[in-house]
Amino acid sequence: MSRIAATFARLRAEGRVALMPYLTVGFPERDSTLELVSAMEAAGASLFELGVPFSDPLADGATIQRAAQRALENGVTFAGCLETVAALRARGVQAPLLLMGYYNPLLRFGVERACRELAAAGGDGWIVPDMPPEEAGELQAAAAAHGLDLIMFVAPTTPDARIAELVARASGFIYVVSLTGTTGARQELSAGLADVLARVRRHTELPLVVGFGISTAAHVAQVARIADGAIVGSATVAHVEQLPRDGLAEGGAAFIRGLLGT
Repeated sequence: MSRIAATFARLRAEGRVALMPYLTVGFPERDSTLELVSAMEAAGASLFELGVPFSDPLADGATIQRAAQRALENGVTFAGCLETVAALRARGVQAPLLLMGYYNPLLRFGVERACRELAAAGGDGWIVPDMPPEEAGELQAAAAAHGLDLIMFVAPTTPDARIAELVARASGFIYVVSLTGTTGARQELSAGLADVLARVRRHTELPLVVGFGISTAAHVAQVARIADGAIVGSATVAHVEQLPRDGLAEGGAAFIRGLLGT
């Protein structure tokens, strides 16, 4: 059983939702991710989405765009993100670690090489928002060969036939986009989210994890009633951005505890 599958099985048995914060690797400082992930895991985060900084993050709103630019200015590279995963494992982090990145840097690095090195570093899979299923064959095969999960996206506008095609290529969990548009904190979740999840559930038994717009403890509690996990991206990055540099660990942990109500 993969680390991701084992995590969802444990949380399901405990009756708990998976909380998955997003952090841009190398933001706000080059080594900040090491401190933040360790502290957030101890505070109750279940999995981590680690963003590979890219100059054209087309699915992301202003907050994550700004973080990506800062990380690039800090000298973070694709290879550096792989090194960060290895360093987190060396520090004793046990939670699943997934790299979220756009396909161009991954392709440039080399799909087979990237999968081999992510697996060797102790990573668990890929989240690639700009890769359509028609183009996913090479990455899907390489990921499977190295024991990595490939996460696919489903949006509120995705037709049922397309959902079936997407989930057939997915493993680990399905990333259900809660709204149309880019990432960013929102005041309210979509009123139609439960219907979207029900449509996806008809096609797969994989865990359903909701992202985009989730930013508060109330949102996480709402998602917990209808899905298996919640991804908190822009709100996490925005919180980290305003923390004092000597208070990253404490502030990051407090943010996770607040989202979980613990």
